Amino acid sequence: MRLFVAESPLLKPRDTGRSAEAKPFSCSHCSYSSSTVSNLNKHLRTHSGEKPFSCSLCAYACTESSTLNRHILKHTGEKPFSCTDCSYSCTNASNLKKHMHIHSGAKPYQCSLCSYACTSSSTLSRHMLKHTGEKPFRCQQCSYACSIPSNLKRHMRKHSEEKPFSCTQCNYASAQLADVKQHMRRHTGEKPFKCAQCSYACARASNLKLHAQTHSAEKPFACAQCDYSCSNASNLKRHMRSHTGEEREKPFSCTECDYACSQSSVLKQHVQTHTGEKPLSCTECDYTCNHSSNLKRHMRRHTGEKPFPCTLCSYVGARSSDLTQHMRRHTGEKPFACSKCDYASSQLSNLNKHVRIHAGEKRPDRTD
Repeated sequence: MRLFVAESPLLKPRDTGRSAEAKPFSCSHCSYSSSTVSNLNKHLRTHSGEKPFSCSLCAYACTESSTLNRHILKHTGEKPFSCTDCSYSCTNASNLKKHMHIHSGAKPYQCSLCSYACTSSSTLSRHMLKHTGEKPFRCQQCSYACSIPSNLKRHMRKHSEEKPFSCTQCNYASAQLADVKQHMRRHTGEKPFKCAQCSYACARASNLKLHAQTHSAEKPFACAQCDYSCSNASNLKRHMRSHTGEEREKPFSCTECDYACSQSSVLKQHVQTHTGEKPLSCTECDYTCNHSSNLKRHMRRHTGEKPFPCTLCSYVGARSSDLTQHMRRHTGEKPFACSKCDYASSQLSNLNKHVRIHAGEKRPDRTD
């Protein structure tokens, strides 16, 4: 939807009680006012989402010709504004002015309601919205509102399903650059978030936050229907399905077969069995897979890491399942039982061998 104000004698100044005649043209969506119709029309584009200025070299579009001119410099690589104190250069004078505050340490823009100070008027304007609670940027298709235009831009991609940011190593694409950066760590194996109390490292800040709770034993998420509690909201959500029956309903269904499950992430992994996609690859050999935990287990073949130690002897395993199987030697547990006789084993593979006896196959050597 295009919002436009035509010059008209019917336009009247906003009655603000302070120099209103200097800014007679007011926005009907927020508190913005201007001294010229052209500036008001530019401002209205932040509400309507209209972007009349388009780049001839890519799909970029914007609300002002000056912004387009700065964008073009990204294609040409030109950075005409240079710092006299360091090697920094940029495409516009305002960025250079902000940069110079780094050298001077100046923060000339101060909040009148708190001690906050910053280097630019636009940053201060955004900060002030925290005090007023104003959210002048509204979605035209739903009730979403925010205080920053860039947040509205990202939100609008949910409606348009636009995914302008894509992975260079697979067909993954996203509406947000941050998502692609996080996704790329699956390919690179980078784990920039490290625990201060142990050797744990991960690719996401949210995962590190969850891991930190294992040291504190804190379980802030509690079930309202039983005494279950856990360290994160997603586990509680899965648990609640045991009360609602949703777990049995398995609301996530495959469009290629009759497979259904209770989690969208599990369905996503299942779909890859149809597409054959294996986006995760080993940096040491040609192994590929579709799940990060599988890649993590595989990498231990190269590193020799065995992170699962036995508490009763010197045994260490590369997988938790190896340790579970080993512990049965200490406990004597034999959970795999034959349905036709009293045979039981600590390993499923041994039970499978035993069952062949009843099927008339050659009796295998008994190891249990």
